[in-house]
Amino acid sequence: MSNEREPVPHFIRNIIEDDLKSGKHQSIVTRFPPEPNGYLHVGHAKSICLNFGLAQDFSGKCNLRFDDTNPEKESEEYANSIQEDVRWLGFQWDGAVRWASDYFDALYGYAVELINSGKAYVCDLTPDEMRAYRGTLTEPGKNSPYRERSVAENLDLFERMKNGEFPDGSKVLRAKIDMASPNINMRDPAIYRIRRAHHIRTGDKWCIYPMYDYTHCISDALEGITHSLCTLEFEDHRPLYDWVLDNITIPCHPRQYEFSRLELQFTLTSKRKLNQLVTEKLVSGWDDPRMPTITGMRRRGYTPSGIREFARRIGISKSDNVIDMSVLEGCIREDMETSVPRVMAVVQPLKVVLTNFAAGVTQSREAGFHPNHPEFGSRDVPIAREIWIEADDFAEVPPEGWQRLVPGGEVRLRYSYVIRCDEVVKDAQGRVTELRCSLDPDTLGKNPQGRKVKGVIHWVSAEHALPAEMRLYDRLFTVARPDGDKERDFREFINPQSLTVVQGWVEPCVRDIAPETHFQFERLGYFCADRRDHVPGEKLVFNRSVTLKDSWTK
Repeated sequence: MSNEREPVPHFIRNIIEDDLKSGKHQSIVTRFPPEPNGYLHVGHAKSICLNFGLAQDFSGKCNLRFDDTNPEKESEEYANSIQEDVRWLGFQWDGAVRWASDYFDALYGYAVELINSGKAYVCDLTPDEMRAYRGTLTEPGKNSPYRERSVAENLDLFERMKNGEFPDGSKVLRAKIDMASPNINMRDPAIYRIRRAHHIRTGDKWCIYPMYDYTHCISDALEGITHSLCTLEFEDHRPLYDWVLDNITIPCHPRQYEFSRLELQFTLTSKRKLNQLVTEKLVSGWDDPRMPTITGMRRRGYTPSGIREFARRIGISKSDNVIDMSVLEGCIREDMETSVPRVMAVVQPLKVVLTNFAAGVTQSREAGFHPNHPEFGSRDVPIAREIWIEADDFAEVPPEGWQRLVPGGEVRLRYSYVIRCDEVVKDAQGRVTELRCSLDPDTLGKNPQGRKVKGVIHWVSAEHALPAEMRLYDRLFTVARPDGDKERDFREFINPQSLTVVQGWVEPCVRDIAPETHFQFERLGYFCADRRDHVPGEKLVFNRSVTLKDSWTK
């Protein structure tokens, strides 16, 4: 896969270019290091595109490494979904999938090295006591009473921690750095804790697990990572990253660089809150098409190339990266504008009877699937005595500038005849249930004589069209920052109109299309056959991926 457009310059790209020019590195190695404790979201997509994209652009390598140091929250389901997401976005990691647990023996060995050099100690303070000793942003911490244990005692205690002699949480191994440091992360951080939890890869081999900050930098070094890219919340952790590598015997010292995380308006990128939506059944699952997860965006019908373009367009910087949802929708819309076939469908059907339809005389026409792509092919657009039009395309009392159907007025049926509305049929409540229209037989493929018809509407033949479930999606939240109000719960802002399910009709040419096939339904939007519920030839289910134009900015 190649990038669709020229890369946008940014500070990390500039650093890499300088490092390659100066000979500091002969080639680059990046990594994408998710924790397998949930499904990836659009913020992770930005990081995937950055890490894999840079490796691709500079003919380097990118590793996929799972941070599996938190066994209670991690699962194979999440790990498998992450691999599928990365591949779907169009990227492939170098070699085999890597895991932090691959390095557990090495990590233990480096911890022993730190103890031997007097730079780590076993501490018996409870978590509450550790917090009290830690100090605040304005006050220094206090040394643990266990800080001066001898090397021999620490080695003995640490081995006994590993051997399961102590209860969970009763001891931790801490780095001995500086309890008065202005950076709280440097105040003797814990690097190992006791936790009896079954691990998805190592089973019950270990009852002590390394902390992320300790594990991550060593894993980077063992893999020969040249540029360790992470979001800005890890900026204050960089001194600890460097301290660990500076104080163990390891030949490689990667450099960490931070960029701003993506905040996408009208949604959430908090894994905890997304999990809450799923567990409380406020959405149908992690792949609900309203979710900002990669699997949700995929099911909705967003395209990998559209998401990659979004990542390119929003850029990489250290300043706030707050992006309106319309930017993402615009990238998806632009991608599908030129790449997907077009057919007609009706989502709010209104029956039209063509009173002068003559079987064998009234003709169908062939129509191409895309005006600019003849290679997409064409299909027959059948017509019958009864057709469905969109209810919104008829108005008894038209607003100013209306160019669709009115009583006594004319419109052209797309790819077919000009019709005139002769009669409006209503039910007992006064609702319009049917239009009786006549077609002009001389207008197939040509304009009527002596008059101009401005309006063109889409339609399908009632005899030939296929029933289809249409899922019309809108934004999941009614406000741009649903978690921005500290006084109110984000769930209060869920949009009750975020999903509307209607029974519509679609051209017969889509009968056997596979799940995840994309179409533009003319004048309605871009739709995708649902990857879970759509059954070719039996049950047609389409998700509206995005409308034809941005209706939120109006």
